[in-house]
Amino acid sequence: MLTIEDLHVRYGGIHAVQGVSIAIPRGRIVTLIGANGAGKSSAIRAVAGLARGASGKVLYRRKEGGREEQLLGMPPENMVRRGISLCPEGRRILPQLTVEENLRLGAYARDDDDGIAADLEGCYELFPRLRERKWQKGGTLSGGEQQMLAVARSLMSSPDLLMLDEPSLGLAPLLVKEIFRTIVRINAAGRTILLVEQNALAALSVAHYGYVLEVGRAVMAAPAKELLNNPRVRAAYLGG
Repeated sequence: MLTIEDLHVRYGGIHAVQGVSIAIPRGRIVTLIGANGAGKSSAIRAVAGLARGASGKVLYRRKEGGREEQLLGMPPENMVRRGISLCPEGRRILPQLTVEENLRLGAYARDDDDGIAADLEGCYELFPRLRERKWQKGGTLSGGEQQMLAVARSLMSSPDLLMLDEPSLGLAPLLVKEIFRTIVRINAAGRTILLVEQNALAALSVAHYGYVLEVGRAVMAAPAKELLNNPRVRAAYLGG
């Protein structure tokens, strides 16, 4: 579905991503793990069209058998219209808008009213707490509820590929488990997921395949279960 080839991302004199190549098969959860500063978020931002200093190839085939497109260099709004949605690190909800207003903003590129209504209902079924707080301002929600809102807003564009950047960041352990259970449900409903996470254990527990990034380079790639049992990965990222 998505193939990243020889990706480089530079911010001034900082070479944040150095020749990374990644494949995201349709219907799978692929995770990028690594320490803070490894280049994970820079890579995902390049796919979303948010990293100006990016070079290489980001090749995307939205439908099986469809035409492959080179995405690198396209503006972010083009990604949304092609079925790619990013749930950014830090949630980035609009605090003065209600929960439902935030969700409807996620569908800004759509004009299918019936489909938007169906997806809104689907988000409320996925996150019942958001239904309870639909008229509450986003800024008054707890951290966990804001993360639910950020994920749900990303789903409102009806993406084929959902990219999640550090969805567990700053959450209590019980909420982390809930978020990752939800990621599995979203994938089971047919969405391909590219997951960036510092919580390597949680990410590898739900992913099908994983890449380990260190200082801008992909140093390891394998099925997630293999990485979970790899001594080097366990020592560096899973507490031994």
